[in-house]
Amino acid sequence: MTAHPSATRLLEQETRALLTRLAAIRPFVLQETAVAAAALSPAATAGIEDHLSAGRRAVRNRAEAYLGWLHGPGTSAPAADQQKRFWALRLEFQNALAQFDLFSEVITQRSETDNGVLLSGLDVAAAEALDLPGGFFEGPPVVCSLHRGLGGAIRRARTRLPGGGENPVALIRIPRERMIGYGLASSLVHEVGHQGADLLGLVDSLRARLHAQRRRPARAWRRWDGWISEIVADLWAVARIGIGSTLGLIALVSLPPAFVFRPSDNDPHPIPYVRVLLSCALGDALYPDPQWRRLARVWRAMYPTDGLTPELSTTIDNLRATIPDLVAFLLGHRSARLRGQRLGAVLRNREVSPDALLRRFAAWDAAPDAPDTTPPTVAFAVLGQARAAGRLSPEREAGLLRNLLTTWAVTSTLATARAATGAGVRMFVGQPRVWTARRTDHQLIAI
Repeated sequence: MTAHPSATRLLEQETRALLTRLAAIRPFVLQETAVAAAALSPAATAGIEDHLSAGRRAVRNRAEAYLGWLHGPGTSAPAADQQKRFWALRLEFQNALAQFDLFSEVITQRSETDNGVLLSGLDVAAAEALDLPGGFFEGPPVVCSLHRGLGGAIRRARTRLPGGGENPVALIRIPRERMIGYGLASSLVHEVGHQGADLLGLVDSLRARLHAQRRRPARAWRRWDGWISEIVADLWAVARIGIGSTLGLIALVSLPPAFVFRPSDNDPHPIPYVRVLLSCALGDALYPDPQWRRLARVWRAMYPTDGLTPELSTTIDNLRATIPDLVAFLLGHRSARLRGQRLGAVLRNREVSPDALLRRFAAWDAAPDAPDTTPPTVAFAVLGQARAAGRLSPEREAGLLRNLLTTWAVTSTLATARAATGAGVRMFVGQPRVWTARRTDHQLIAI
């Protein structure tokens, strides 16, 4: 085959054009407008920019190497070979752009009026929801954004991004329909639970024990096994914010019976009807109170099982019968990453018991600044418990949530600025407990 100088010229021009477009991509810190309180944490910003910069640098180096080859050994190469190397380069460029667009969509939302600051407050709440007493792991930066749809989603930190490379942050997507109101905390902390479960290796360790024990009825336990990743995230949410998590779940899955009773054989989420009952059982085991059984009765009354096919009715009966054993199995689970402690003991928080939450809610009326001094997950739990007890209207709940998220965003932003001046320890909005900056970002971790 003979070389085609016209192909060489064409591909050289295309490669130089690609380099020009690559150089036009500027760091987010130079092109996104948002008030300071809406900005990402420094750790998240640095992680994202470093990752994207490394990707662009790799494309640039490959493009320059290609041009060197094109004017060297590649001069006499067949046009087809020249083109093959070019389209491989172009695919790498497209992958870099895809990752840029992924983060651009998230960061651009920080410029939305009101929503930008609220998302920053959610970043703070998510970081605190991920942190566990005892320092079991160092959590990654968390970045929240909004999306369409009913349920939340997460792209966990250190998972593979489209086009390659590890995600530098945990990206949590919250449904717009939950901003701002009932169920917001439930969606947020459930997604945080996926990240926490990954850092603790819970899905693998739980499945290993399930497979070793061969519990019966086998078909029911195979279903629990297939749903374990979502079950652990639900457990995390119930443990961190109490009955507000279950109420948020009910709000999410309150749909026609065909959906609530769907078999979900290939879905990682449990059958919604059973999922709510399991959430109630987990809450009752963690924070015993008649409210959980009352809520389960209400749920069963809302969706009677009359009229189900015999096969589906048997499936649900078997799952319900195994819920107590599943709850005991989950809360009693031990693993190396849990340092031999029971999972239930690691996740349980005495401040989230129903009585303690209602006492705190009553104290909020006497001290207007009290909500601001409450750790985010406990504040979420207080609101959920007050709502469950009929002491909080939806309208007041929405106002309190908005004020809390704004306060967390502003306070954490100012704390970051103070930390940058050398003040290593800061208070969380007047909270008597000390919150320290383990990382130079605006995600506050309690000690």
